[in-house]
Amino acid sequence: MTRIVIIGGGPGGYEAALVGAQLGAEVTVVDCDGLGGASVLTDCVPSKTLIATAEVMTNFDSSYEELGIVVADDTPPLEQAARIIGVDLGKVNRRVKRLALAQSHDITASVTRAGARVIRGRGRLGGPQGIDGTRDVIVTAADGTETVLTAECVLIATGGTPREIPDAMPDGERILNWTQVYDLDELPEELIVVGSGVTGAEFAGAYQALGSRVTLISSRDRVLPGEDPDAAAVLEDVFRRRGMNVIGRARAESAKRVGDRVEVTLSDGRVVTGTHCLMAVGAIPNTKGMNLEESGVKLKESGHIWTDKVSRTTAPGVYAAGDVTGIFALASVAAMQGRIAMYHFLGDAVTPLNLKTVSSNVFTDPEIATVGYTQADVDAGRIDARVVKLPLLRNARAKMQGIRDGFVKLFCRPGTGIVVGGVVVSPRASELIHPISIAVDNNLTVEQIANAFTVYPSLSGSIAEVARQLHTRKTGTEA
Repeated sequence: MTRIVIIGGGPGGYEAALVGAQLGAEVTVVDCDGLGGASVLTDCVPSKTLIATAEVMTNFDSSYEELGIVVADDTPPLEQAARIIGVDLGKVNRRVKRLALAQSHDITASVTRAGARVIRGRGRLGGPQGIDGTRDVIVTAADGTETVLTAECVLIATGGTPREIPDAMPDGERILNWTQVYDLDELPEELIVVGSGVTGAEFAGAYQALGSRVTLISSRDRVLPGEDPDAAAVLEDVFRRRGMNVIGRARAESAKRVGDRVEVTLSDGRVVTGTHCLMAVGAIPNTKGMNLEESGVKLKESGHIWTDKVSRTTAPGVYAAGDVTGIFALASVAAMQGRIAMYHFLGDAVTPLNLKTVSSNVFTDPEIATVGYTQADVDAGRIDARVVKLPLLRNARAKMQGIRDGFVKLFCRPGTGIVVGGVVVSPRASELIHPISIAVDNNLTVEQIANAFTVYPSLSGSIAEVARQLHTRKTGTEA
């Protein structure tokens, strides 16, 4: 029986374990924190659970008057209707942790039920491959004892950890990274968020909705610099309109506690103060102390593991998946990399990773979902595509629900009309992107999308409408 050792129990690791076990291999997962990894325990699941609470509050606050909903307390006269909606952050965070732990337990049960073994500890490679084609993995338990596992195949899926600035080290109380925010019992009165990427934008929007006064510090000229520029512009406008203080083109040099407050010093000398500070300045891969380069595994300058499109590293029999590879920091991509690695090593049919079919979502309000080629690709000439953008303001269902912000954008090839990309900015964009993902993955044309029935009224109707406009427009680009 083929022996496989997986180091790391996040999406890349546990999905690989399921595939390996189902294909008849002897699979051992080495994990130190709990299956699900950061995605389940400290990142995706917790943050999206927190955001779910914020979303309910935002939806209510932004639309109840327009929809005719009356909010009143039991103190007469009724005309004073002024009950304030608040949040018990301690209760919210206890729910966050409970759900994350439950999800981790469910994953562990699934993996062990499939026939894989789970060992608690930290794993590292034992050196180059032996002449018999195997290599050792050394597992160090919490008490320091070591166990040596021998395998024909090793998958490294150790993820990443929050990047730290030397002069802004988190203390877990006032200066926090995104793994520490769930220990707060009270809502930060004034929250400074350093970093306007996906993590920073999501937390900034969530805490703003929960009731914090938020200042978002971006080193770039706009929030979400890696996303579609039209989408980022919509979100920044929403942030500012809701009262968020967005400071652009400002790099944080340091953050320090001054009593019960935090002072963040910017590179231009300005000082921003608040009660709490969240550092969201990226992540670094968990590759240190794993004996990788000594075992033949090539690392990039960033510390990430180099892999090809079937998840192979430069060391025979060693694969890698997830954030540790620096490909896309998405749980879905990590899971796909892990599955591909197992299929490839065990000789099953495999399709190499195609990043142009990956759909992703930013869980802000409104959400931003994307798939395929981007506006940046079109502007840079990397692909010739026609573009149409349709504001949701024209959508009947959006009008009914009081949705003012957002749009649907599609990219298609000029000659064939094949859909090569799309952007959706709206509530539940993570759900609406799926038909566009199917179109991109299966080379569907705008004509095929336009001719498919949609429900009326529905937000998805805008996808068909954009496709119709692209189908009838013979030349030019409209955005």
